[in-house]
Amino acid sequence: MTTVLLSHTDCLSHVNPPGAPEQVARLHYILEALEDLDLIRTDAPMATDADLLRCHPQSHLDHIRNSIPADGYTALDADTSVSPGSLNAAYRAAGGAVKAVDMVMGGEVANAFVATRPPGHHAEQTTPMGFCLFGNVAIAAKHALDHHGLDRVAVVDFDVHHGNGTQALLQDDPRALVVTSQQMPLWPGTGDASERGPHDTIINLPLPPASDGAHAIDVYKSKVLPALIRFKPQMILISAGFDAHQDDPLANLNWSTDDFGKMTKMILQTAQDLCKGRVVSVLEGGYDLDALAASARVHVQELIKAAT
Repeated sequence: MTTVLLSHTDCLSHVNPPGAPEQVARLHYILEALEDLDLIRTDAPMATDADLLRCHPQSHLDHIRNSIPADGYTALDADTSVSPGSLNAAYRAAGGAVKAVDMVMGGEVANAFVATRPPGHHAEQTTPMGFCLFGNVAIAAKHALDHHGLDRVAVVDFDVHHGNGTQALLQDDPRALVVTSQQMPLWPGTGDASERGPHDTIINLPLPPASDGAHAIDVYKSKVLPALIRFKPQMILISAGFDAHQDDPLANLNWSTDDFGKMTKMILQTAQDLCKGRVVSVLEGGYDLDALAASARVHVQELIKAAT
């Protein structure tokens, strides 16, 4: 078995206004960094409305669709915009995550990396925000639970910003454990350790500014891995944001490129013990292009090692 890379050229057609950190070049840099790796490469399909409706109401789908401009940009909030190609890109981003779950659950591949954009972990039920339109990872988690009949799925989010959307979309479902680490204080201001959700399935791990990857890895060893072992997920989904890197312009954590490899390896080893290595990783943030490409590469290299 091996690792699958899901992406699509439609995801290059989601164009943000000049100067926006979430830019087309992010995906170009990642795909170039992964070009020589031994991967199965598959196009990310379009999500169906039924996929999206597991997490968002029809009114949200209509709002995104009706906001797409014929040209130029439409601002949905101060950070989040759409362009003529954004709807297809967003449907591919969610669809890629759903397809990855199908491929792993079907035994076609051991694990998956979904290199798509726009990202998703800030999108709430009816609120696009933080560059995100649909909750890609949450949608994939619901698909694993509802379509594949799993009893327990875990999301591990190591993006530097709190995955408020994933938390909001999954916290009412006792079948989903959501574990997130994030710099605090930092936008969006949520993610305090006291936020546990109605079923005690939310684990927030605030990390202090200027802390490094070694500190984060210690937190994961003492908090995240034991939580996963207690919950016994049948699949682990990763919100793979690479903006905790020391070179990232939007935050103040000091992770090295190698730290992302170490973090990934630790999660994958736990997945091997708990859920036959079933892991789907979905791209979130990361805004220094060189650091993003290098970090994504070591992340995927660990996925490949775990698959063989």
